[in-house]
Amino acid sequence: MRSVKTAVFLLLLSSLAFAEGTRTWVQSKYDEFEKGSAKGVAIRSDGSLELAPTFKPVFTSPSTYIWSIVSDNQGNIFAAAGSPARVYRINAGKATIVFAPTELQVQALALADDGTLFAATSPDGRIYKIVRKGTPAQATQAAQPTVNTAQNAAANEPGGNRQQASLPVDPDYTATIFFEPKTKYIWDLALDAQGRLYVATGDNGEIFRVDRNGQGSVFFKSDEAHIRTLAVDNKQNLIAGSDGSGLIYRISPQGEGFVLYSAPKKEITALAVDQQGNIYAAGVGEKRAGSNPSNPQPSPGTVTPVQTPAGIQQGISIPLQTLSVTGGSDVYRIASDGSPRRIWTSATDIVYTLAFDASGRLIAGSGNRGRLYSIAPDGTFADLLQASASQVTAIARAADGGLHVATSNLGKIFDMGPTAGSDGTFESDVYDAHIFSKWGRAQVRGTGNIEFFARSGNVDNPDRNWSPWRKVDLQRELAVDTPPARFIQWRAVLHEGNPGPSLDSVTLFYLPKNVAPVIENVYVQTGAKFGSVARTDNNTVAVGPQQNVPVKFETIPNATRDRSSIAVRWEAHDDNDDDLVYSLWYRGDGESRWKLLQDNLSDKWFSFDSGLLPDGGYTIRVVASDAPSHTPQDSLSAQKESPRFEVDGTAPVVQNLAAVYDGNNIHTTFRAEDSFSVIDHAEYSVDAGDWQTVEPVGQISDSRIENYDFTVPINVAAPIVTPNPLEGVPESAIRDATNKRKKNTKNAPDLLIAPATPVQEEHIVVVRIYDKFDNMASAKVIVRNLPPAKK
Repeated sequence: MRSVKTAVFLLLLSSLAFAEGTRTWVQSKYDEFEKGSAKGVAIRSDGSLELAPTFKPVFTSPSTYIWSIVSDNQGNIFAAAGSPARVYRINAGKATIVFAPTELQVQALALADDGTLFAATSPDGRIYKIVRKGTPAQATQAAQPTVNTAQNAAANEPGGNRQQASLPVDPDYTATIFFEPKTKYIWDLALDAQGRLYVATGDNGEIFRVDRNGQGSVFFKSDEAHIRTLAVDNKQNLIAGSDGSGLIYRISPQGEGFVLYSAPKKEITALAVDQQGNIYAAGVGEKRAGSNPSNPQPSPGTVTPVQTPAGIQQGISIPLQTLSVTGGSDVYRIASDGSPRRIWTSATDIVYTLAFDASGRLIAGSGNRGRLYSIAPDGTFADLLQASASQVTAIARAADGGLHVATSNLGKIFDMGPTAGSDGTFESDVYDAHIFSKWGRAQVRGTGNIEFFARSGNVDNPDRNWSPWRKVDLQRELAVDTPPARFIQWRAVLHEGNPGPSLDSVTLFYLPKNVAPVIENVYVQTGAKFGSVARTDNNTVAVGPQQNVPVKFETIPNATRDRSSIAVRWEAHDDNDDDLVYSLWYRGDGESRWKLLQDNLSDKWFSFDSGLLPDGGYTIRVVASDAPSHTPQDSLSAQKESPRFEVDGTAPVVQNLAAVYDGNNIHTTFRAEDSFSVIDHAEYSVDAGDWQTVEPVGQISDSRIENYDFTVPINVAAPIVTPNPLEGVPESAIRDATNKRKKNTKNAPDLLIAPATPVQEEHIVVVRIYDKFDNMASAKVIVRNLPPAKK
C-alpha cells in the first residue's frame, strides 16, 4: 500500500461534518499505546509506534534462573544459571554443560581475552577457572583440584535424579577452584585491562582483586552489606554499586574510593559505562527511614529453596538477587564531570541489567514483565520488546552487533538483532463505547508503509464471536467496515521501507445510538427547602478512553427544615452522557390532568412554596429530556412519578374545651378536629407547668377527629380567710352600730358587719394539638371553685 505521509491527515477535522453526538476515540500517547499488544513493534515515549529490533529465542535452559552471560568472537554464549547450578555453552542453537558445581547457584561470569572463563558460585562463594583443552589458558592453568563436571551434572539434577543430564556435558572444558574469598555471597565479577579479576561480595561489602595466578586480597572495604555490581571505566577505575544505601563508588586502581552518588533507591542492581565515561546505574527498593548503613539489613531477594540438590545442606538461603523487590526502579546518569541525574523511572518495572547496543543506545532489561527498554541520555525511551519470561536478568554483546538477552522464570536466551525487523504488528486495547454504536472513519497519522484493520463485537473478549478483521482503505477515506457494536479494536501492521514506518496517532469516529435518559428515583420531602450550592465547571475534559466526554461533577445541597416549603430531588443518568434538562409536573388526588410546576431545570433538585398546593394528596412527575444534545427529531425523554405525598398547611381546631373541679382533681374534656390529616398528638399544661402528653379516648391517634377526657390532680390548701375587723368589739356596740346603719344614722360607727369570707380558688388549663404535618392549635380554660377545706 502507499505510504502514510507525516503530518497529512487522512481525514481532516475541518472537513468532517460532525453529527450531533459524534464522538472520537483517540490514541496518541505512550500510556494509551502501552495498553495494547505489540509484536515486533516498539512504543516510544513520545507516543509513536515503530518497528522493533528482531528478537528470537536461542536456548531454553533446564535451569530456572540465568544470572549472567558472556560471549566470545567465535559465537559462543556462556550462561551462568541456578536451580540447578550450571554454566552452559550455546553455539548455533546447540547447548552443552561446561561446568556443574555442587553449589546452588552460578551467580556471575567473566571472560578473559585468552578465553579463560571465570565463574562465581553462591552460597559459600568460590571462583572457578574454566578453560578449554588445547588453549593457551589450559596449558598455563595452575595445579588445582579439577571439578568432575560430568559427575556433578548428574548429581545436581532437580529432584535428586542421578541419571545423565538431559544436556550433554562438554568434555573439552575443565574447571578448577581459582580463588576463595571466604564469604557467603559473590554478586559480580569484572576484569580490568591487565587481566586482574575484581570480585564483589556480600555480608561484609568487600571487593577483592585477584591476579592471573589466583592470588587475591581485599581491594576495597565499604560500610555497606553488599557490593552488588561492578564495571570498569575507560580510565581503569572500578565502578561499584551497593545494597543498603544505594551508593555508587568510583575506586581508583590504587584502591582509593569516592562516592559518586547516593541514590534515592536502596540497591544498585546494574552499571554500564559508555565510551565518553558517562556512568548509567539502575536503582531499586525503598530506603528504610533511619537505616544505619554500617549495620545494614539482610540482603533482600533471598529465599529458602523448596528443593536443594543432593548433598547440599537443607535450608540454606539462595541469593536470588532482587527478583522479589517491588516498588519500581530508576535509571541514573552520572556525567563524566560527576553530575548525577535521573533519566528514567517506572513504578512497576524492576531493572536488573544495563548494556549498550552497537549504536551506543542504552538497553535496560527488566521484570516482572520481561521487558526491554532503550533509554536515551535526555530521558526519552522506547518499550522495545517483551520476552516470554518474567525477568530479563543479563545482556551480552553479540558478534553480529546485536545483543544476547538472558531471562529468569524461565531461564532462556534470546538474540536481539542490530536492526529492525521487516514487519511488526500492534493491536490496540479493546475500546468500550458503553453504547451500541455506529463506527465512522479512521484517521491515521504517521509515515511509511502501514496497513490498518479493525473489528467489532458486543462482548469485551474479542475471541468470543467478534467480526473478522477487516482492512481499512485509508486512502479512500471510507468508514471502518465493521458492524455497529459496543466494542471495537484496531490493528496496525508496520512494514519496512524507506522511510521506515512510524505511527503517531489513531482517531476513530463513532456515533452512539441515542437511548432515552433513565430516572431511577424521585424523592419528595415536605417541610424542607434546598439551600444554594457553589457551581463547578461541568466541562472538565476526562482523562481516559472517552477523551471528548466531559466529566460532570454534581453537588446536591443539603435540605433544611422549612415548614412552608416542599423539596423534590431525583436521580437520573444518560448512557450517552448527554446533557439533560428536567421539568416538574404535579397532579392532585382525583385530578386527571398534570399541571406544570417548573421547567428548564438543569439541576436534579428543586424546592417550592407549599402554599401553591392546597391541602390534599399529590404526586410529582419528573420528565428528563436529552434535547440539549440532540435535534428535536432525535431527542428522547423519560419520566417517573414520585410516591404520593400529602400537603397540609391548615392547623387543627380545639372544640368544646371544658374543665371542672372533681374533688381534689380537675376534670378536662375537649375535641380536636383537622380538615385533612389525622391528629398526631395532644398535650396539656396546668398553671404554666410542664407540658404533658394526653392520649385520646380509645388511646390511638388515628383519626381527623379525636375526643379527649382526662383528670389532673391538684394540690388543695386550706382556704384563705380575710381577717375580721370586729374581732374584740363588744357585742352591744356591734348591735348599736347595726341598728343605726339600718336607720341611716349619720353618726353610726363604720364597722364591718359581715363575717370573715373565704377567697375563691382559680386554675388555668391550656391544651395544644398537632396534626401529622406538625400544624398546631391551642386553647385554654379557667377553672374557678371553692374546694372543701382539709379535714
